[in-house]
Amino acid sequence: MWADISREFADSPSQGRVVRFLLENGFGINEEGRIVCNGIEIPATHIGRAIETDRRVVDATARRILENPDLREVFLRMRASPDLSRVAEALGLSVITLYPKDAHQKGIVGAAVKVLVDHDLSIRQIFVTDPYLAQDPKLVLILDEPRIPASVYEDLRALPQVKRLII
Repeated sequence: MWADISREFADSPSQGRVVRFLLENGFGINEEGRIVCNGIEIPATHIGRAIETDRRVVDATARRILENPDLREVFLRMRASPDLSRVAEALGLSVITLYPKDAHQKGIVGAAVKVLVDHDLSIRQIFVTDPYLAQDPKLVLILDEPRIPASVYEDLRALPQVKRLII
């Protein structure tokens, strides 16, 4: 999908930045061409300020997305979901961030989940950044445990897919 989007916006790098920002944040577009987050409108000026571009670029990008049938369907249905990693400590949860050697390799999530299941740990949330959108793709595991045994980290570090682990 990202290759199609890159081709569609190759003639306008500033509009390409808007599209990337919308995707990274789970923002969609409504039928009227307004940027929305789970149905709540976000002013184009705010989006423009966040990525240092003019609101007219944001509006033009939204109109262009609606004109493309494939992109239209994606952005009309886009939803954002909460990332609990930033509030995990306050909720008594633990966060493990895994950086893969190759984010395009299959089985990374499955291998990490197997380690957690083998240790009888309960997963609250899994968040994976898209390797086509993120410069440094990662797998974030949020666990229902306030403390994780050291053996879990050792087993995760031992996975052949893991480049780096942050606890």
